[in-house]
Amino acid sequence: MIGDLTVLGLITARGGSKGVLRKNLREVGGKTLIARAVEAARAAACVDRVVLSSDDPEIIQAAILLGCEVPFVRPAELATDSACSMDVVRHALETLPERYDFIVLVQPTSPFYTGADIDGVVRLCIESGAPACVSVCLPAKPPHWTFELDDSGRMTPIMPEHYLATRRQDLPPAYAPNGAVFAARCDWIVNQPDFVSPETLGYLMPKERSLDIDTEFDLVLAEAVASWLERESEDSDAAPSRARQVAGRGSSSG
Repeated sequence: MIGDLTVLGLITARGGSKGVLRKNLREVGGKTLIARAVEAARAAACVDRVVLSSDDPEIIQAAILLGCEVPFVRPAELATDSACSMDVVRHALETLPERYDFIVLVQPTSPFYTGADIDGVVRLCIESGAPACVSVCLPAKPPHWTFELDDSGRMTPIMPEHYLATRRQDLPPAYAPNGAVFAARCDWIVNQPDFVSPETLGYLMPKERSLDIDTEFDLVLAEAVASWLERESEDSDAAPSRARQVAGRGSSSG
């Protein structure tokens, strides 16, 4: 809760996936993707309640063991490859008897966002007065350097050609949704086709927490990122200890 505003946390995790089979139950850094999502959502200070929307008994049982509520089972027609994520959000809001001021959708397929990231997206949305806010990151390559290929393989720039000769640092900044966190006012989102609209704000997240799992190769990258983040955390934790040791030696020699 922020002030007197209530916030529902919704984790969406269907059982079927084509690019990575049983994706939401796959592990990264020793934890399943669903476990990482539940832990991050439960760590967010602004979220009053965390619920799961899933059609899959194994995912549901895993979430319950992690302390996540599962007050309903997602209908099969909302768990297909062609199902619209906004229909899943609306189903959750319509099925729950309780009413909330804001909803924040978090997806297990982005394994590195934190409770602080969730809080950041929600707070920016509420404190700015915007109806919605989504997490974004800087893309790996500037979109100004992208092309379409016709049937013969010829390249056509998607954006004006003068950008092709422009240095990266001189290009206008561009941001892409990273698929991690989406927040919106409940009374606004029920009538919208998407979280992204002309009124939506972007919350910038660093690249190392913005990886989205779509393929088996993404899982390989995620393992490397998890190891790197763990080393960074260990180094950060060790730094104050080393500083105290140095300070202690200094005081004893005086």
